[in-house]
Order: sequence, then C-alpha cells, then structure tokens
Amino acid sequence: MLKYSDADLVLNNDGSVYHLNLKPHNVSENIIVVGDPGRVYRISRHFDQIEFEMNKREFITHTGMYKGKLITVMSTGMGVDNIEIAMIELDALFNIDLKKRVPKEEKKSFNVIRIGTSGAIQEDIKVGSEIISDYGIGLDNLMLYYHFEQTADELAIVQKLQRELDMPFTPYIAKGSDLLKAKIGEGFTPGNTLTSPGFYAPQGREVRIPVRNPKLLDQIIRFNHEGFWLTNFEMETSLLYAFASMLGHEAISVNAVLGNRARGTFIKDPNKIIDSIILKVLDRI
Repeated sequence: MLKYSDADLVLNNDGSVYHLNLKPHNVSENIIVVGDPGRVYRISRHFDQIEFEMNKREFITHTGMYKGKLITVMSTGMGVDNIEIAMIELDALFNIDLKKRVPKEEKKSFNVIRIGTSGAIQEDIKVGSEIISDYGIGLDNLMLYYHFEQTADELAIVQKLQRELDMPFTPYIAKGSDLLKAKIGEGFTPGNTLTSPGFYAPQGREVRIPVRNPKLLDQIIRFNHEGFWLTNFEMETSLLYAFASMLGHEAISVNAVLGNRARGTFIKDPNKIIDSIILKVLDRI
C-alpha cells in the first residue's frame, strides 16, 4: 500500500495538516471558501454558534452550526497556488489516514462552495450581478504539473483561446458541479469564469509597468467559441474546479460582480451584494 513520506505529506507536531493546521474532526462536509480572511467573520457571524476556530497564515477556518447544519468557512487568500494547498490538505483530512500516512480504502466526498468577487467581462453584465460559474478557464501554469483530462470540446475552447491571446502554453478548462449548481444556483446568472494568475497585467490592467499584450482585454471580451463566451475575471475558480474533479469532490463558485471592465465601472457598496450571496449560500447549502 502507498505510504506518504514525512516530506510528501507534511504534518504538524500535533498531527494536523501542515498549512491549514486542521484535523479531520475540525471540518464539515460542507465547506465555504473565500479569498479575503475578513470575509470568514462576515459569514460566521450568521452561525448560531461557532464550534471551532483556527488562524494559520492566510488560512482562517471557522466551523459552526447554521440552522441545524454544520458548516465550515475557510479563507484561502488570493490565487490558484493557495487553492492547490487548500484542496489537497482538505482532501487529506477526509481520505488519508494521517496516523498511518496511507490512503483510506473508502473515499469520501465533500462539497466546497466558493464565494468570491469578480469583474464582469461583457458590457451587458451589470455591477451588482451574481454569477454562478458553469466553467472555470485557467490562464495560470500550475496545472502543467498535473495530469488533468479534458474532453475534445473543452480542448477546442482553450486551444482557440491560446491562439487568440498568443499564450506560450494552453490554458485549461474545468466544469463546476451540476449537483451544487442545482442546489444553490436559483436566481444566479450562469457564466464562464476566467481565472487569472494576477490582478493587473493578466487581467488587462496597466499601471506604470508596460504590459506585453495591450490588446488582451479586448481579445478576451471578443472571445467566442460556438456560443461559449467569457463572463467574468477572478483568480481561483478554475483550479478549484479542476482539483474537485480530480479528487472526486463537488465544487461550485459564486461571484459578486463588483466592476465591469468593458464599461470601466465599479460598484459603490460591495458589501451589500456580497452579503446577499452569503445568505443565499448559507440557506441553500
């Protein structure tokens, strides 16, 4: 049987997973992830009671009861690299015997819902919209280190995107959970989310440093493959979907649209739309 070495599966002295500082009994099967650590408190303030708290680096975790349901909310910080850490260590809590360092024979699935913020790509998507992502399309290179299978139709989309954006490698595309979309998606706008490895140049912003592709934003706005359009920018969804798929979990991403890149507009009260999404997800999870 495969046994993970001390260097491959790093644990803390108390037996918790290395970065998250969690043990299996600290997390629920229903997990909400957010980028901003401050948003953890914005969600857990609605809990009837908080049963567990952990602060480690940017990973802040609260587990508690909400209307009779045990829910975990965790911050990951920004970017796909943090999503990789969070998803692998969360999966280890469910599917690896941490004392023996071996995979469990019976695999267990969990639900992970991302509540995030984003910028709309298309002009007709208003600020204040709430987007639920059918697909996440990753412009990062992290998935080059993993074996991730995509369908022929999915490859056609990202290969065309690579050509039109003149990228040195092919992006990847991953689908969200149909199960979770059906459960929490009522009233949300379906979309296809572009996950960028940065906030400025990778999303078409230029601030003092010259960008390699000044036409990037226009190319992304115009991109269309047989009716497949890109709706919004953010920095985590594609890897969340890819890792959930590879590990056998359910994942969905819901994003508040704070700005519209085509129009150059930004919402005046971000917290109003974020709080709206939080309550909908908590009630439907």
